[in-house]
Amino acid sequence: MPGTTLPPFPDDVRTHPLLIIDYDLIKAGDTEEVNRLWKAATTLGFWYLKNHGVDQEVSDMFDMGAETMALSLEERMKFEQGDNGQSFGYKKVGAQATDASGKFVDNVEFINISKDDALAYPQVVHITYPSTANARMENTIAPFVRKALEVTYVVLKIFDDKLGLPEGTLESLHAMEDLSGCEARCIRSLPRQVKAAAESPSLASHTDFGSLSFLHNRLGGLQVMPPGHDEWSYVRPIPGYAICNIGDALSLFSGGILQSNIHRVVPPPGAQAEYERWSLVFFTRPTSSKVLRALVESSPIIAEAVKKQPGRNFETGCTAAEWLARRVRNQRINNRMGSETWAASRGTEHTDGVGL
Repeated sequence: MPGTTLPPFPDDVRTHPLLIIDYDLIKAGDTEEVNRLWKAATTLGFWYLKNHGVDQEVSDMFDMGAETMALSLEERMKFEQGDNGQSFGYKKVGAQATDASGKFVDNVEFINISKDDALAYPQVVHITYPSTANARMENTIAPFVRKALEVTYVVLKIFDDKLGLPEGTLESLHAMEDLSGCEARCIRSLPRQVKAAAESPSLASHTDFGSLSFLHNRLGGLQVMPPGHDEWSYVRPIPGYAICNIGDALSLFSGGILQSNIHRVVPPPGAQAEYERWSLVFFTRPTSSKVLRALVESSPIIAEAVKKQPGRNFETGCTAAEWLARRVRNQRINNRMGSETWAASRGTEHTDGVGL
């Protein structure tokens, strides 16, 4: 639980190193740091971010999450996402499949709060939320959303330049004032036997649905499978450092130059396994009406990258909203019709690549 003294991350488990990027330096346009960010984004697609300036907002968001999960299950269930592909709201434990067999389900619960609802409050744009979220919408949630978007826009500006896109292109696809699937998610993972992790992860292996994820966690459990590897490796949590990663939408927009890498959540390792795992993430996603496709007309760099991958289809025919709803809907265990349902929940990590 937030505020609890936690045991350290163990030294005897396999980890994968991430580049540490200094937000102050990339914001200032430091060439060396910008190039390091580009390396991280185009190889593994994951990096640590320090000096992001969001520590107080993160702490307040963890408090909001704890207050929400302290409500009765009956009360939380009034705001459950349901099975129609809606991402905003509360997700109960066990609502999602974690593999193609459908034998295993997740052991996490979370509250997703829409960027649109947070910034428009008290106006309701999409849905209503538990009283604990409403009480903190203006003084906790909205400030976190704004700061997360500020970080995102700094990164997107750099990507515009590196991809040869006209200035402001990527930000215009993620405009703050446009309706989108952007959301803040506070997650509680319940303890599970570590020996069961390989068979039954807390959250299934996946690529992220949107463009950029801005993650804060206090225990281990996040694992990545880097390109060319066949074993999972933990990402060591570092106090005060966010973990950022590229999602499907940026990978598609960039013609596969930016890497949306597969990852999953398993029980924390070692002595940490006995504790609830709390995490907080802001998912930046494109404007709901934008079609997910490579921006080949806007950048010769992207056009060339697409030419070099004739086996991949970068014309999904899907809007950002459709891509998100398809993936969310087909993860829900109540919607399972067979292994094809699992395949339909996949993104750019699927063997067919793109455009399911």
